[in-house]
Amino acid sequence: MVVDGRAQHGERYIVAMSFHPATIPYDVGVWTYELPGGWHVWAGRTARDNDRLSLKVARNDDWWFHLRGMPGSHVVLFVRDGVEPDKDTVKAAAAIAAYHSKQRDGGMVAVSATRARFVSKPRGAKAGTVSIKREVVLKVRPGIPD
Repeated sequence: MVVDGRAQHGERYIVAMSFHPATIPYDVGVWTYELPGGWHVWAGRTARDNDRLSLKVARNDDWWFHLRGMPGSHVVLFVRDGVEPDKDTVKAAAAIAAYHSKQRDGGMVAVSATRARFVSKPRGAKAGTVSIKREVVLKVRPGIPD
């Protein structure tokens, strides 16, 4: 059976042509946002939700964000098949990650961004703890879309 372009039970991976995050079959507690251009962003509510969002829901090419060096939500910008978000969209998603953190009321803050394929969970780590590779650091002001 193929659900949301993901193969299960040994079936071949099939790419969904029109992906929408609402079709994800996982029970994930998230805040949801829609950015200009129809881009969808989800932010985890709890450490367990962050794990599910980062490790089960996010696809390899989706963008993943987290405030650098402090507690906060894991945030995923869902990439539509064959279409890359522009720089303003990526920065808007990073601003959402900054908003859902301990630095919500700060000025410019550093947010780590990487593709979801570079997010992994260290063995034995507690819920919400991940390790990332190939990060890009974005300086943004915390905020959510109107």
